[in-house]
Amino acid sequence: MVERVIAACDGAAKGNPGPAAWAFVVADSTGTPRRWQAGPLGHSTNNVGELTALEQLLEATDPTVPLEVRLDSTYTRDAVTKWLAGWKRNGWKTAGGKPVANRELIQRIDALLADRDVTFVYVPAHQVNGDPLNAIADKAASDAARSQQAAGGTAADLPAPDPVSAPAARSKRRAPAATSGAGGRRATLAARFPGTCPCTRPYGKGDLITKVGGSWGHPECAQAQAQA
Repeated sequence: MVERVIAACDGAAKGNPGPAAWAFVVADSTGTPRRWQAGPLGHSTNNVGELTALEQLLEATDPTVPLEVRLDSTYTRDAVTKWLAGWKRNGWKTAGGKPVANRELIQRIDALLADRDVTFVYVPAHQVNGDPLNAIADKAASDAARSQQAAGGTAADLPAPDPVSAPAARSKRRAPAATSGAGGRRATLAARFPGTCPCTRPYGKGDLITKVGGSWGHPECAQAQAQA
């Protein structure tokens, strides 16, 4: 019986858009890391980093071996598990009739997933006692985004994740309401307080946020929600 491979992939964009990168870490069936890789993407978005990380992971693993992919991107997870079939039926248009963002990347991922046994597992990012493989991939992607240098290695030289502190109690004071910009696009503003997006990933004071449903969160999550 062929044992499954466990892996995690992540993307980063400093500024979103900004200096971006992708990364993945591949472990054995017990979850013990074996190898990792990261690469720069120049000036791009977090969504492109997340999708590229998955594409690179699929290319770097044996398609005949079952694969468990851990990721903290609800956009990437939903793109390949929920929305992809509908986009293909609609001629690569969203339910609202708009062209699907990052279409070429998603099409390459779709081809790489064909006839493969791949399971996607969502894991929240930046959590105390969170998923260790996700933390390694997150650190590798973040480092590559800053340096714009490719990197990789084995279990002997894994990137050391940054320590995560337990979140402090947040103020109940609400951020000011954003107004719609030209063409109905949702405006962004700098967060006055740290918080958590509906995707469960946190944002910090000063980070750009916008309305995601009835809450505040990452602009890319609002974009993904609009594309669903």
